[in-house]
Amino acid sequence: MNIGIIGAGTMGVGIAQVAATAGCKVVLFDANAPQIDKALSGLEKTLQKLAEKGKISQEKATEIRNNIVKGEALQDLKDSELVIEAIIENKDIKTKVFTELETYVSENCIISSNTSSISITSLGAELKKPERFIGIHFFNPAPLMPLVEVIPSLLTEKTLADKIYSLMKEWGKIPVIAKDIPGFIVNRIARPYYGEGLRIVEENRATPEQVDEAMRTLGNFKMGPFELMDLIGVDVNFAVTTTVYKDYFYDPKYKPSLLQQRMAEAKLHGRKTGKGFYDYTEGAEKPAAEKNDTLYQQIFLRIISMLINEAVEAKRLGIANDEDIELAMQKGVNYPKGLLSWGKEIGYSKISETLQNLYGEYQEERYRQSPLLRKL
Repeated sequence: MNIGIIGAGTMGVGIAQVAATAGCKVVLFDANAPQIDKALSGLEKTLQKLAEKGKISQEKATEIRNNIVKGEALQDLKDSELVIEAIIENKDIKTKVFTELETYVSENCIISSNTSSISITSLGAELKKPERFIGIHFFNPAPLMPLVEVIPSLLTEKTLADKIYSLMKEWGKIPVIAKDIPGFIVNRIARPYYGEGLRIVEENRATPEQVDEAMRTLGNFKMGPFELMDLIGVDVNFAVTTTVYKDYFYDPKYKPSLLQQRMAEAKLHGRKTGKGFYDYTEGAEKPAAEKNDTLYQQIFLRIISMLINEAVEAKRLGIANDEDIELAMQKGVNYPKGLLSWGKEIGYSKISETLQNLYGEYQEERYRQSPLLRKL
């Protein structure tokens, strides 16, 4: 199958690697030509390391690299059967690229976006053939993270989601089908993991180290919210939260954090800039969290209750089926358990009581419960 990838950043080259590993012929294009060379050079090193470690054979490494060619212009994607766009999260820039692309590719070519938060319907509506447009959202790093969210728009041809679902399985991924709502499954449900952690720190109730420690030790999360924001990029995480907040007509549940905005403005973006909530410069030591079991329990219960409430609300709204909601959070962001089953384990009544107490304390819509949570 001929695949076109637009954007040679981390996501673009990662998706190219996934497609090439599955035996597809890939044309990788970026408006910034030197970025393609840089990306392919990095990929060669990655493949070499995989071969040295015995993860793949030397022949397979060569085959993967040979399956990817550099596109000099957008027109070079003309023979693609599927194009996946992975450029900057900006609707106007994306739609401009799609409308130009449509003049080059065949009528049967499927056009898709890897956007993490922009409406698929709004992106596809600008095309002459919006029925061929769909969201295919990979998670970073694409070669390692198994989850792919497949998001049909209101205008997508009915059978296309199933076709992409099957293709992603062929590529060795775990696909889930999601409704075209802000944040889809993972980025919508995961918002409180960061948002509530930030709120706790903003209120001076705990330090980032304590919040991270609480979620790692009591929740078995691989990374706490502040470590994870530093890894994702504080600016990127803030941009996704802002998009979801705006697209939900400023629902207080998704209100961004002023602390995170200031961090983004100060270019304290995390690992990629050397400093974020933690210092990543050479020789810098990570401060130890001051242990406080009672505080840790409060932090964990507050954040997990918000997450479970979001998962229950996603179930109520039919954003995805139960199995896909559970799979998405475990395979997309490495949660140790599915949130719906976690809610049963802790007790939905305990979750409801925690949220009721938070609402009583703050009198904010942010802590309103899903009607289904009350029933459960």
